[in-house]
Amino acid sequence: MDYQEIDYGVGDGILTITLDRPDRLNAFTIRMQQELVDAFDRADTDDEVRAVVVTGRGRGFCAGADLGGGQLGGGHAGDGADERAAFDRDDDPATFRDEGGLVSLRVFESLKPVIAAINGPAVGVGITMTLPMDVRLASDTAKIGFVFARRGIVPEACSSWFLPRVVGISQAMEWVTTGRVFAAGEALSAGLVRSVHPPDELLPAAYALAREIADNTSSISVALSRQMLWRMLGAQHPMDAHRVDSRGVLATGRSADAREGVTSFLEKRPARFPLRVSRDLPDIFS
Repeated sequence: MDYQEIDYGVGDGILTITLDRPDRLNAFTIRMQQELVDAFDRADTDDEVRAVVVTGRGRGFCAGADLGGGQLGGGHAGDGADERAAFDRDDDPATFRDEGGLVSLRVFESLKPVIAAINGPAVGVGITMTLPMDVRLASDTAKIGFVFARRGIVPEACSSWFLPRVVGISQAMEWVTTGRVFAAGEALSAGLVRSVHPPDELLPAAYALAREIADNTSSISVALSRQMLWRMLGAQHPMDAHRVDSRGVLATGRSADAREGVTSFLEKRPARFPLRVSRDLPDIFS
């Protein structure tokens, strides 16, 4: 896919996805949704990518759905007949899926760990799309808001599932029902973000975390562990986790990565894990 609204760049094992509509504070569009899904598809098949950092170009992370011309639900004005005002949408309720949710579901399925570097305003889908990302860091200039109730709509991007699991139901309810915009410090106190940084230190901090993953871990272990933790949030009983854990222990314990992990530890040297996600990932969830 030819990217027009994001930038995709891989360097030294880290993929940076940059939301790239700075003149609109990187407001979300249907085109951006399609490009993000494609980017995560591409990352999963690229063994060079060990971790993903998502950030925004310019002074904003993502100002939510582009409301130019009264557009909602991922569309924005001026891009042609496919972009329609949400007020006039005639989608079939039985089949319609919100565009932000398509991004969140794709991030949820990612085989690579995902770090959000929230460099500025992140409201509406601009924050809900980050909830299935594994770690969020924010600039101290960032403003965050789940503003849906103030626009007469409801949260999207699967955030009714993700947000209470990230910060707890009471905090989620306060933010969603008031729709107020709050500072990065409040997001830190509530556990929505892992750390807050001056603007020029945000990306270096995100890359340092990504480097810790890329330099020291098995890509197979990370891919399986990420899916195990996220999927078990919805499990009905610890036995569900025990079954998956047991299959994972059996599959990885016999692997070349496990042998290398133990050998490198005994030899006091960095590990050189040979297995690759694109060809060696076992299925422990079927």
